[in-house]
Amino acid sequence: MAIAVFHGDLPVWAGLLIALGVVAAMEGVAILSHRYLMHGPLWSLHRSHHQPRTGRFEKNDWFAVMGAIPSIALILAGSLLQLGDLLTWIGIGIAGYGAIYFGFHDIIVHRRIETGYVPRSAYMRRIVQAHRLHHVVASKEGAVSFGFLWAPPIAELQRQIEANRRRGVAVLRSNPGTTDAAGH
Repeated sequence: MAIAVFHGDLPVWAGLLIALGVVAAMEGVAILSHRYLMHGPLWSLHRSHHQPRTGRFEKNDWFAVMGAIPSIALILAGSLLQLGDLLTWIGIGIAGYGAIYFGFHDIIVHRRIETGYVPRSAYMRRIVQAHRLHHVVASKEGAVSFGFLWAPPIAELQRQIEANRRRGVAVLRSNPGTTDAAGH
């Protein structure tokens, strides 16, 4: 059974460009939802990600389910309901971002599946370190770097953390609930 059925509304090259654009746009969605929802009204779910994990899953994993729903719905609407290839490609772009997020965040940074991968490029080291810095704060307030594919310069994040610490935000040396690519 095919995952997606295309109806010829768009040439494949255009669909691929749309999917890539959606992947890029999803980083903005991720930054905003991480900052204002996960570290806001949905902290009750996200808090589990800033604490030591007991077991294979954490409440924070529900965000993956929530992110998959629009992707699946768009792919089905475009394919099976024949509402157009545009919807299918948008759904594929959202799924692509989800796959990149899972690979980067859950596998590379938090080692939920051990691969032995060690980031060597400057880009990969920066986004891994930025996410580690995000986890030096275990509370809802005071965290930095909410993206997954883009991160501000590390020195800027360190200045923000220090400023937050001076304002009274509890800053941990490391977060015992997570493991990063450097084994911390």
